[in-house]
Amino acid sequence: MLTQPTLSETSLRTSSGIIRSRAPLRISFVGGGTDLPHWYEKHGGATLSSTINRYAHVSLYPRVDQEVYIHSVALGYSVKYSLGDEPVYDGVLDLAKAAIKRLGATQGMELDIRSDAPPGSGLGGSSALTTAILGAVAMHTGKMINRYDLAELNHTIERIDLGIAGGKQDQYACTFGGFNLMEFHADRVVVNSLRVESDIISDLEEHTLLCYTGKARSDLGLISNQVRFAKEGRLETLEGMKRLYEMVFEMKEALLKGNLDQFGRMLNEAYVNKKRMNPDVSRGTIADELYELALQNGALGGKLLGAGGGGYLLLYCEVNRQYAVRKALEAAGGQLMDITFDNTGLQSWHSRSH
Repeated sequence: MLTQPTLSETSLRTSSGIIRSRAPLRISFVGGGTDLPHWYEKHGGATLSSTINRYAHVSLYPRVDQEVYIHSVALGYSVKYSLGDEPVYDGVLDLAKAAIKRLGATQGMELDIRSDAPPGSGLGGSSALTTAILGAVAMHTGKMINRYDLAELNHTIERIDLGIAGGKQDQYACTFGGFNLMEFHADRVVVNSLRVESDIISDLEEHTLLCYTGKARSDLGLISNQVRFAKEGRLETLEGMKRLYEMVFEMKEALLKGNLDQFGRMLNEAYVNKKRMNPDVSRGTIADELYELALQNGALGGKLLGAGGGGYLLLYCEVNRQYAVRKALEAAGGQLMDITFDNTGLQSWHSRSH
């Protein structure tokens, strides 16, 4: 239930020191799944991704007491507690509660949070939101945290404190921003920022579409099944993961050289191997129907973003075929949007305006 502070409670906000923060959502081109510890601790993992012009937003209003208010209008949730109490992780705005605890805040605050994508969209929304919250609360508490440490703290909050299944790429992608080839090892993560020429980025934007399938990802145990398949030595899973890892470096070369049609076709190969890795990725969902429809009408390639089960399809399509692709997908219930790529990563700043 969404409740707002009363007028007497809001009077305890400080008159200055408002902090705003935002972190970009991301699209993963290839390599997702190899960023899970069961794989990278033995074999090494890698992903190729970029952030886009969709964001998680946080506004922080400092208070003079130790009360914490957290609001999400989009989700219809609001929580209130005191910093002197242990936060209750009950599925309601837990990412914010855990971030505040981890940063050791001693002064109260009000947080207004929102995201440009629904939960379970496959765009790394949870990690982007946690990144933005950490950025705002760190500024509120006067802590200076470098990007590697902030991304690792984000990972700790999501995977350890809250037990959310997943890999490591999202936390680093949303924190650093831009086009990155990330490498995952048992003892470290290396973020290789790619210097993609501006003309290539602009051309990729012209050829790229996002299609919302109309259904967010549900908790289908996709990640736990993927881990189990690998540990059991399922051949298709192991071969799919090995190929996804190899393709990270091949697709990086295609991108940097501007071989975008090749890059687009390789997205299709990545999707095929993602389903080899885990056959439940799109089973029983509208995602595969929409994807096949896109290919039939001229898309060169694409993939379902995130762990699977729903969310957004990333499509690469020649510009002169996009009208037919858009028309077919929209008639089937798909929701299309254009994107541009973001190169800034996490941003936090002081605001003079409410």
